[in-house]
Amino acid sequence: MSGATRLLSVQGLGAGYGDIAVLNDISFDIDVGDLVALIGSNGAGKSTLLRTLSGVIKPSVGKVQFNGEELCGVAPEHIVAAGLIHVPEGRRLFAGLSVVDNLLVGAYLRRDGKAAIRRSIDEVYSLFPRLAERRHQDAATLSGGEQQMCAIGRGLMANPRLLLIDELSLGLAPRVVDELIAAMHRINARGTTLLVVEQDVEVALSLARHGLVLDQGSIRLSGESSSLRQHPLIHAAYLGEVL
Repeated sequence: MSGATRLLSVQGLGAGYGDIAVLNDISFDIDVGDLVALIGSNGAGKSTLLRTLSGVIKPSVGKVQFNGEELCGVAPEHIVAAGLIHVPEGRRLFAGLSVVDNLLVGAYLRRDGKAAIRRSIDEVYSLFPRLAERRHQDAATLSGGEQQMCAIGRGLMANPRLLLIDELSLGLAPRVVDELIAAMHRINARGTTLLVVEQDVEVALSLARHGLVLDQGSIRLSGESSSLRQHPLIHAAYLGEVL
């Protein structure tokens, strides 16, 4: 991930919950315009890493620089304002609010006017036409795939420079997963850098240009997806194959 403008730089990051350490000496970089998959089994620390990057969890040690600005210890709302947006696992939509109102929640820190926000909503509808069809429907009544689309759309409404998506495909039908992969590529092509947590390694490596493999709270492997796909550790630990 070298040779381009650095957007995110993580150095020696450690974090956890109370006295329980989850992340240990995490270091990696993401360049502007990249599409990176974060791979790992359940309990590897993937969600904890995203929560730490977005300011929900305060790191115990290390540095996180985003667009040249230090983020460790910065409040989550300031991290959002800087353009680092987190789409959490489980979608966490607001029940009782319509699809369009859930999308508007994502724009709450924007100060660029109603016309710009309207354009952003139209862009989300272009990306996910089913959300346009269900714009006045209670978001809690959407299907799982539609809820994921709405959660991603809400994140896009914040005009992210870097979008963190936790568990893109979890529990979704293969057809919906294919739609989301196509949407990730379109979002990335429009200029948004992506870090996507994905437990399904086949999905992750088909989605991203680069990958990070997290195991027991540490980065074990990183590199281009094509190279990771051939690595013996990936085959043995995640694909159930032996080269």
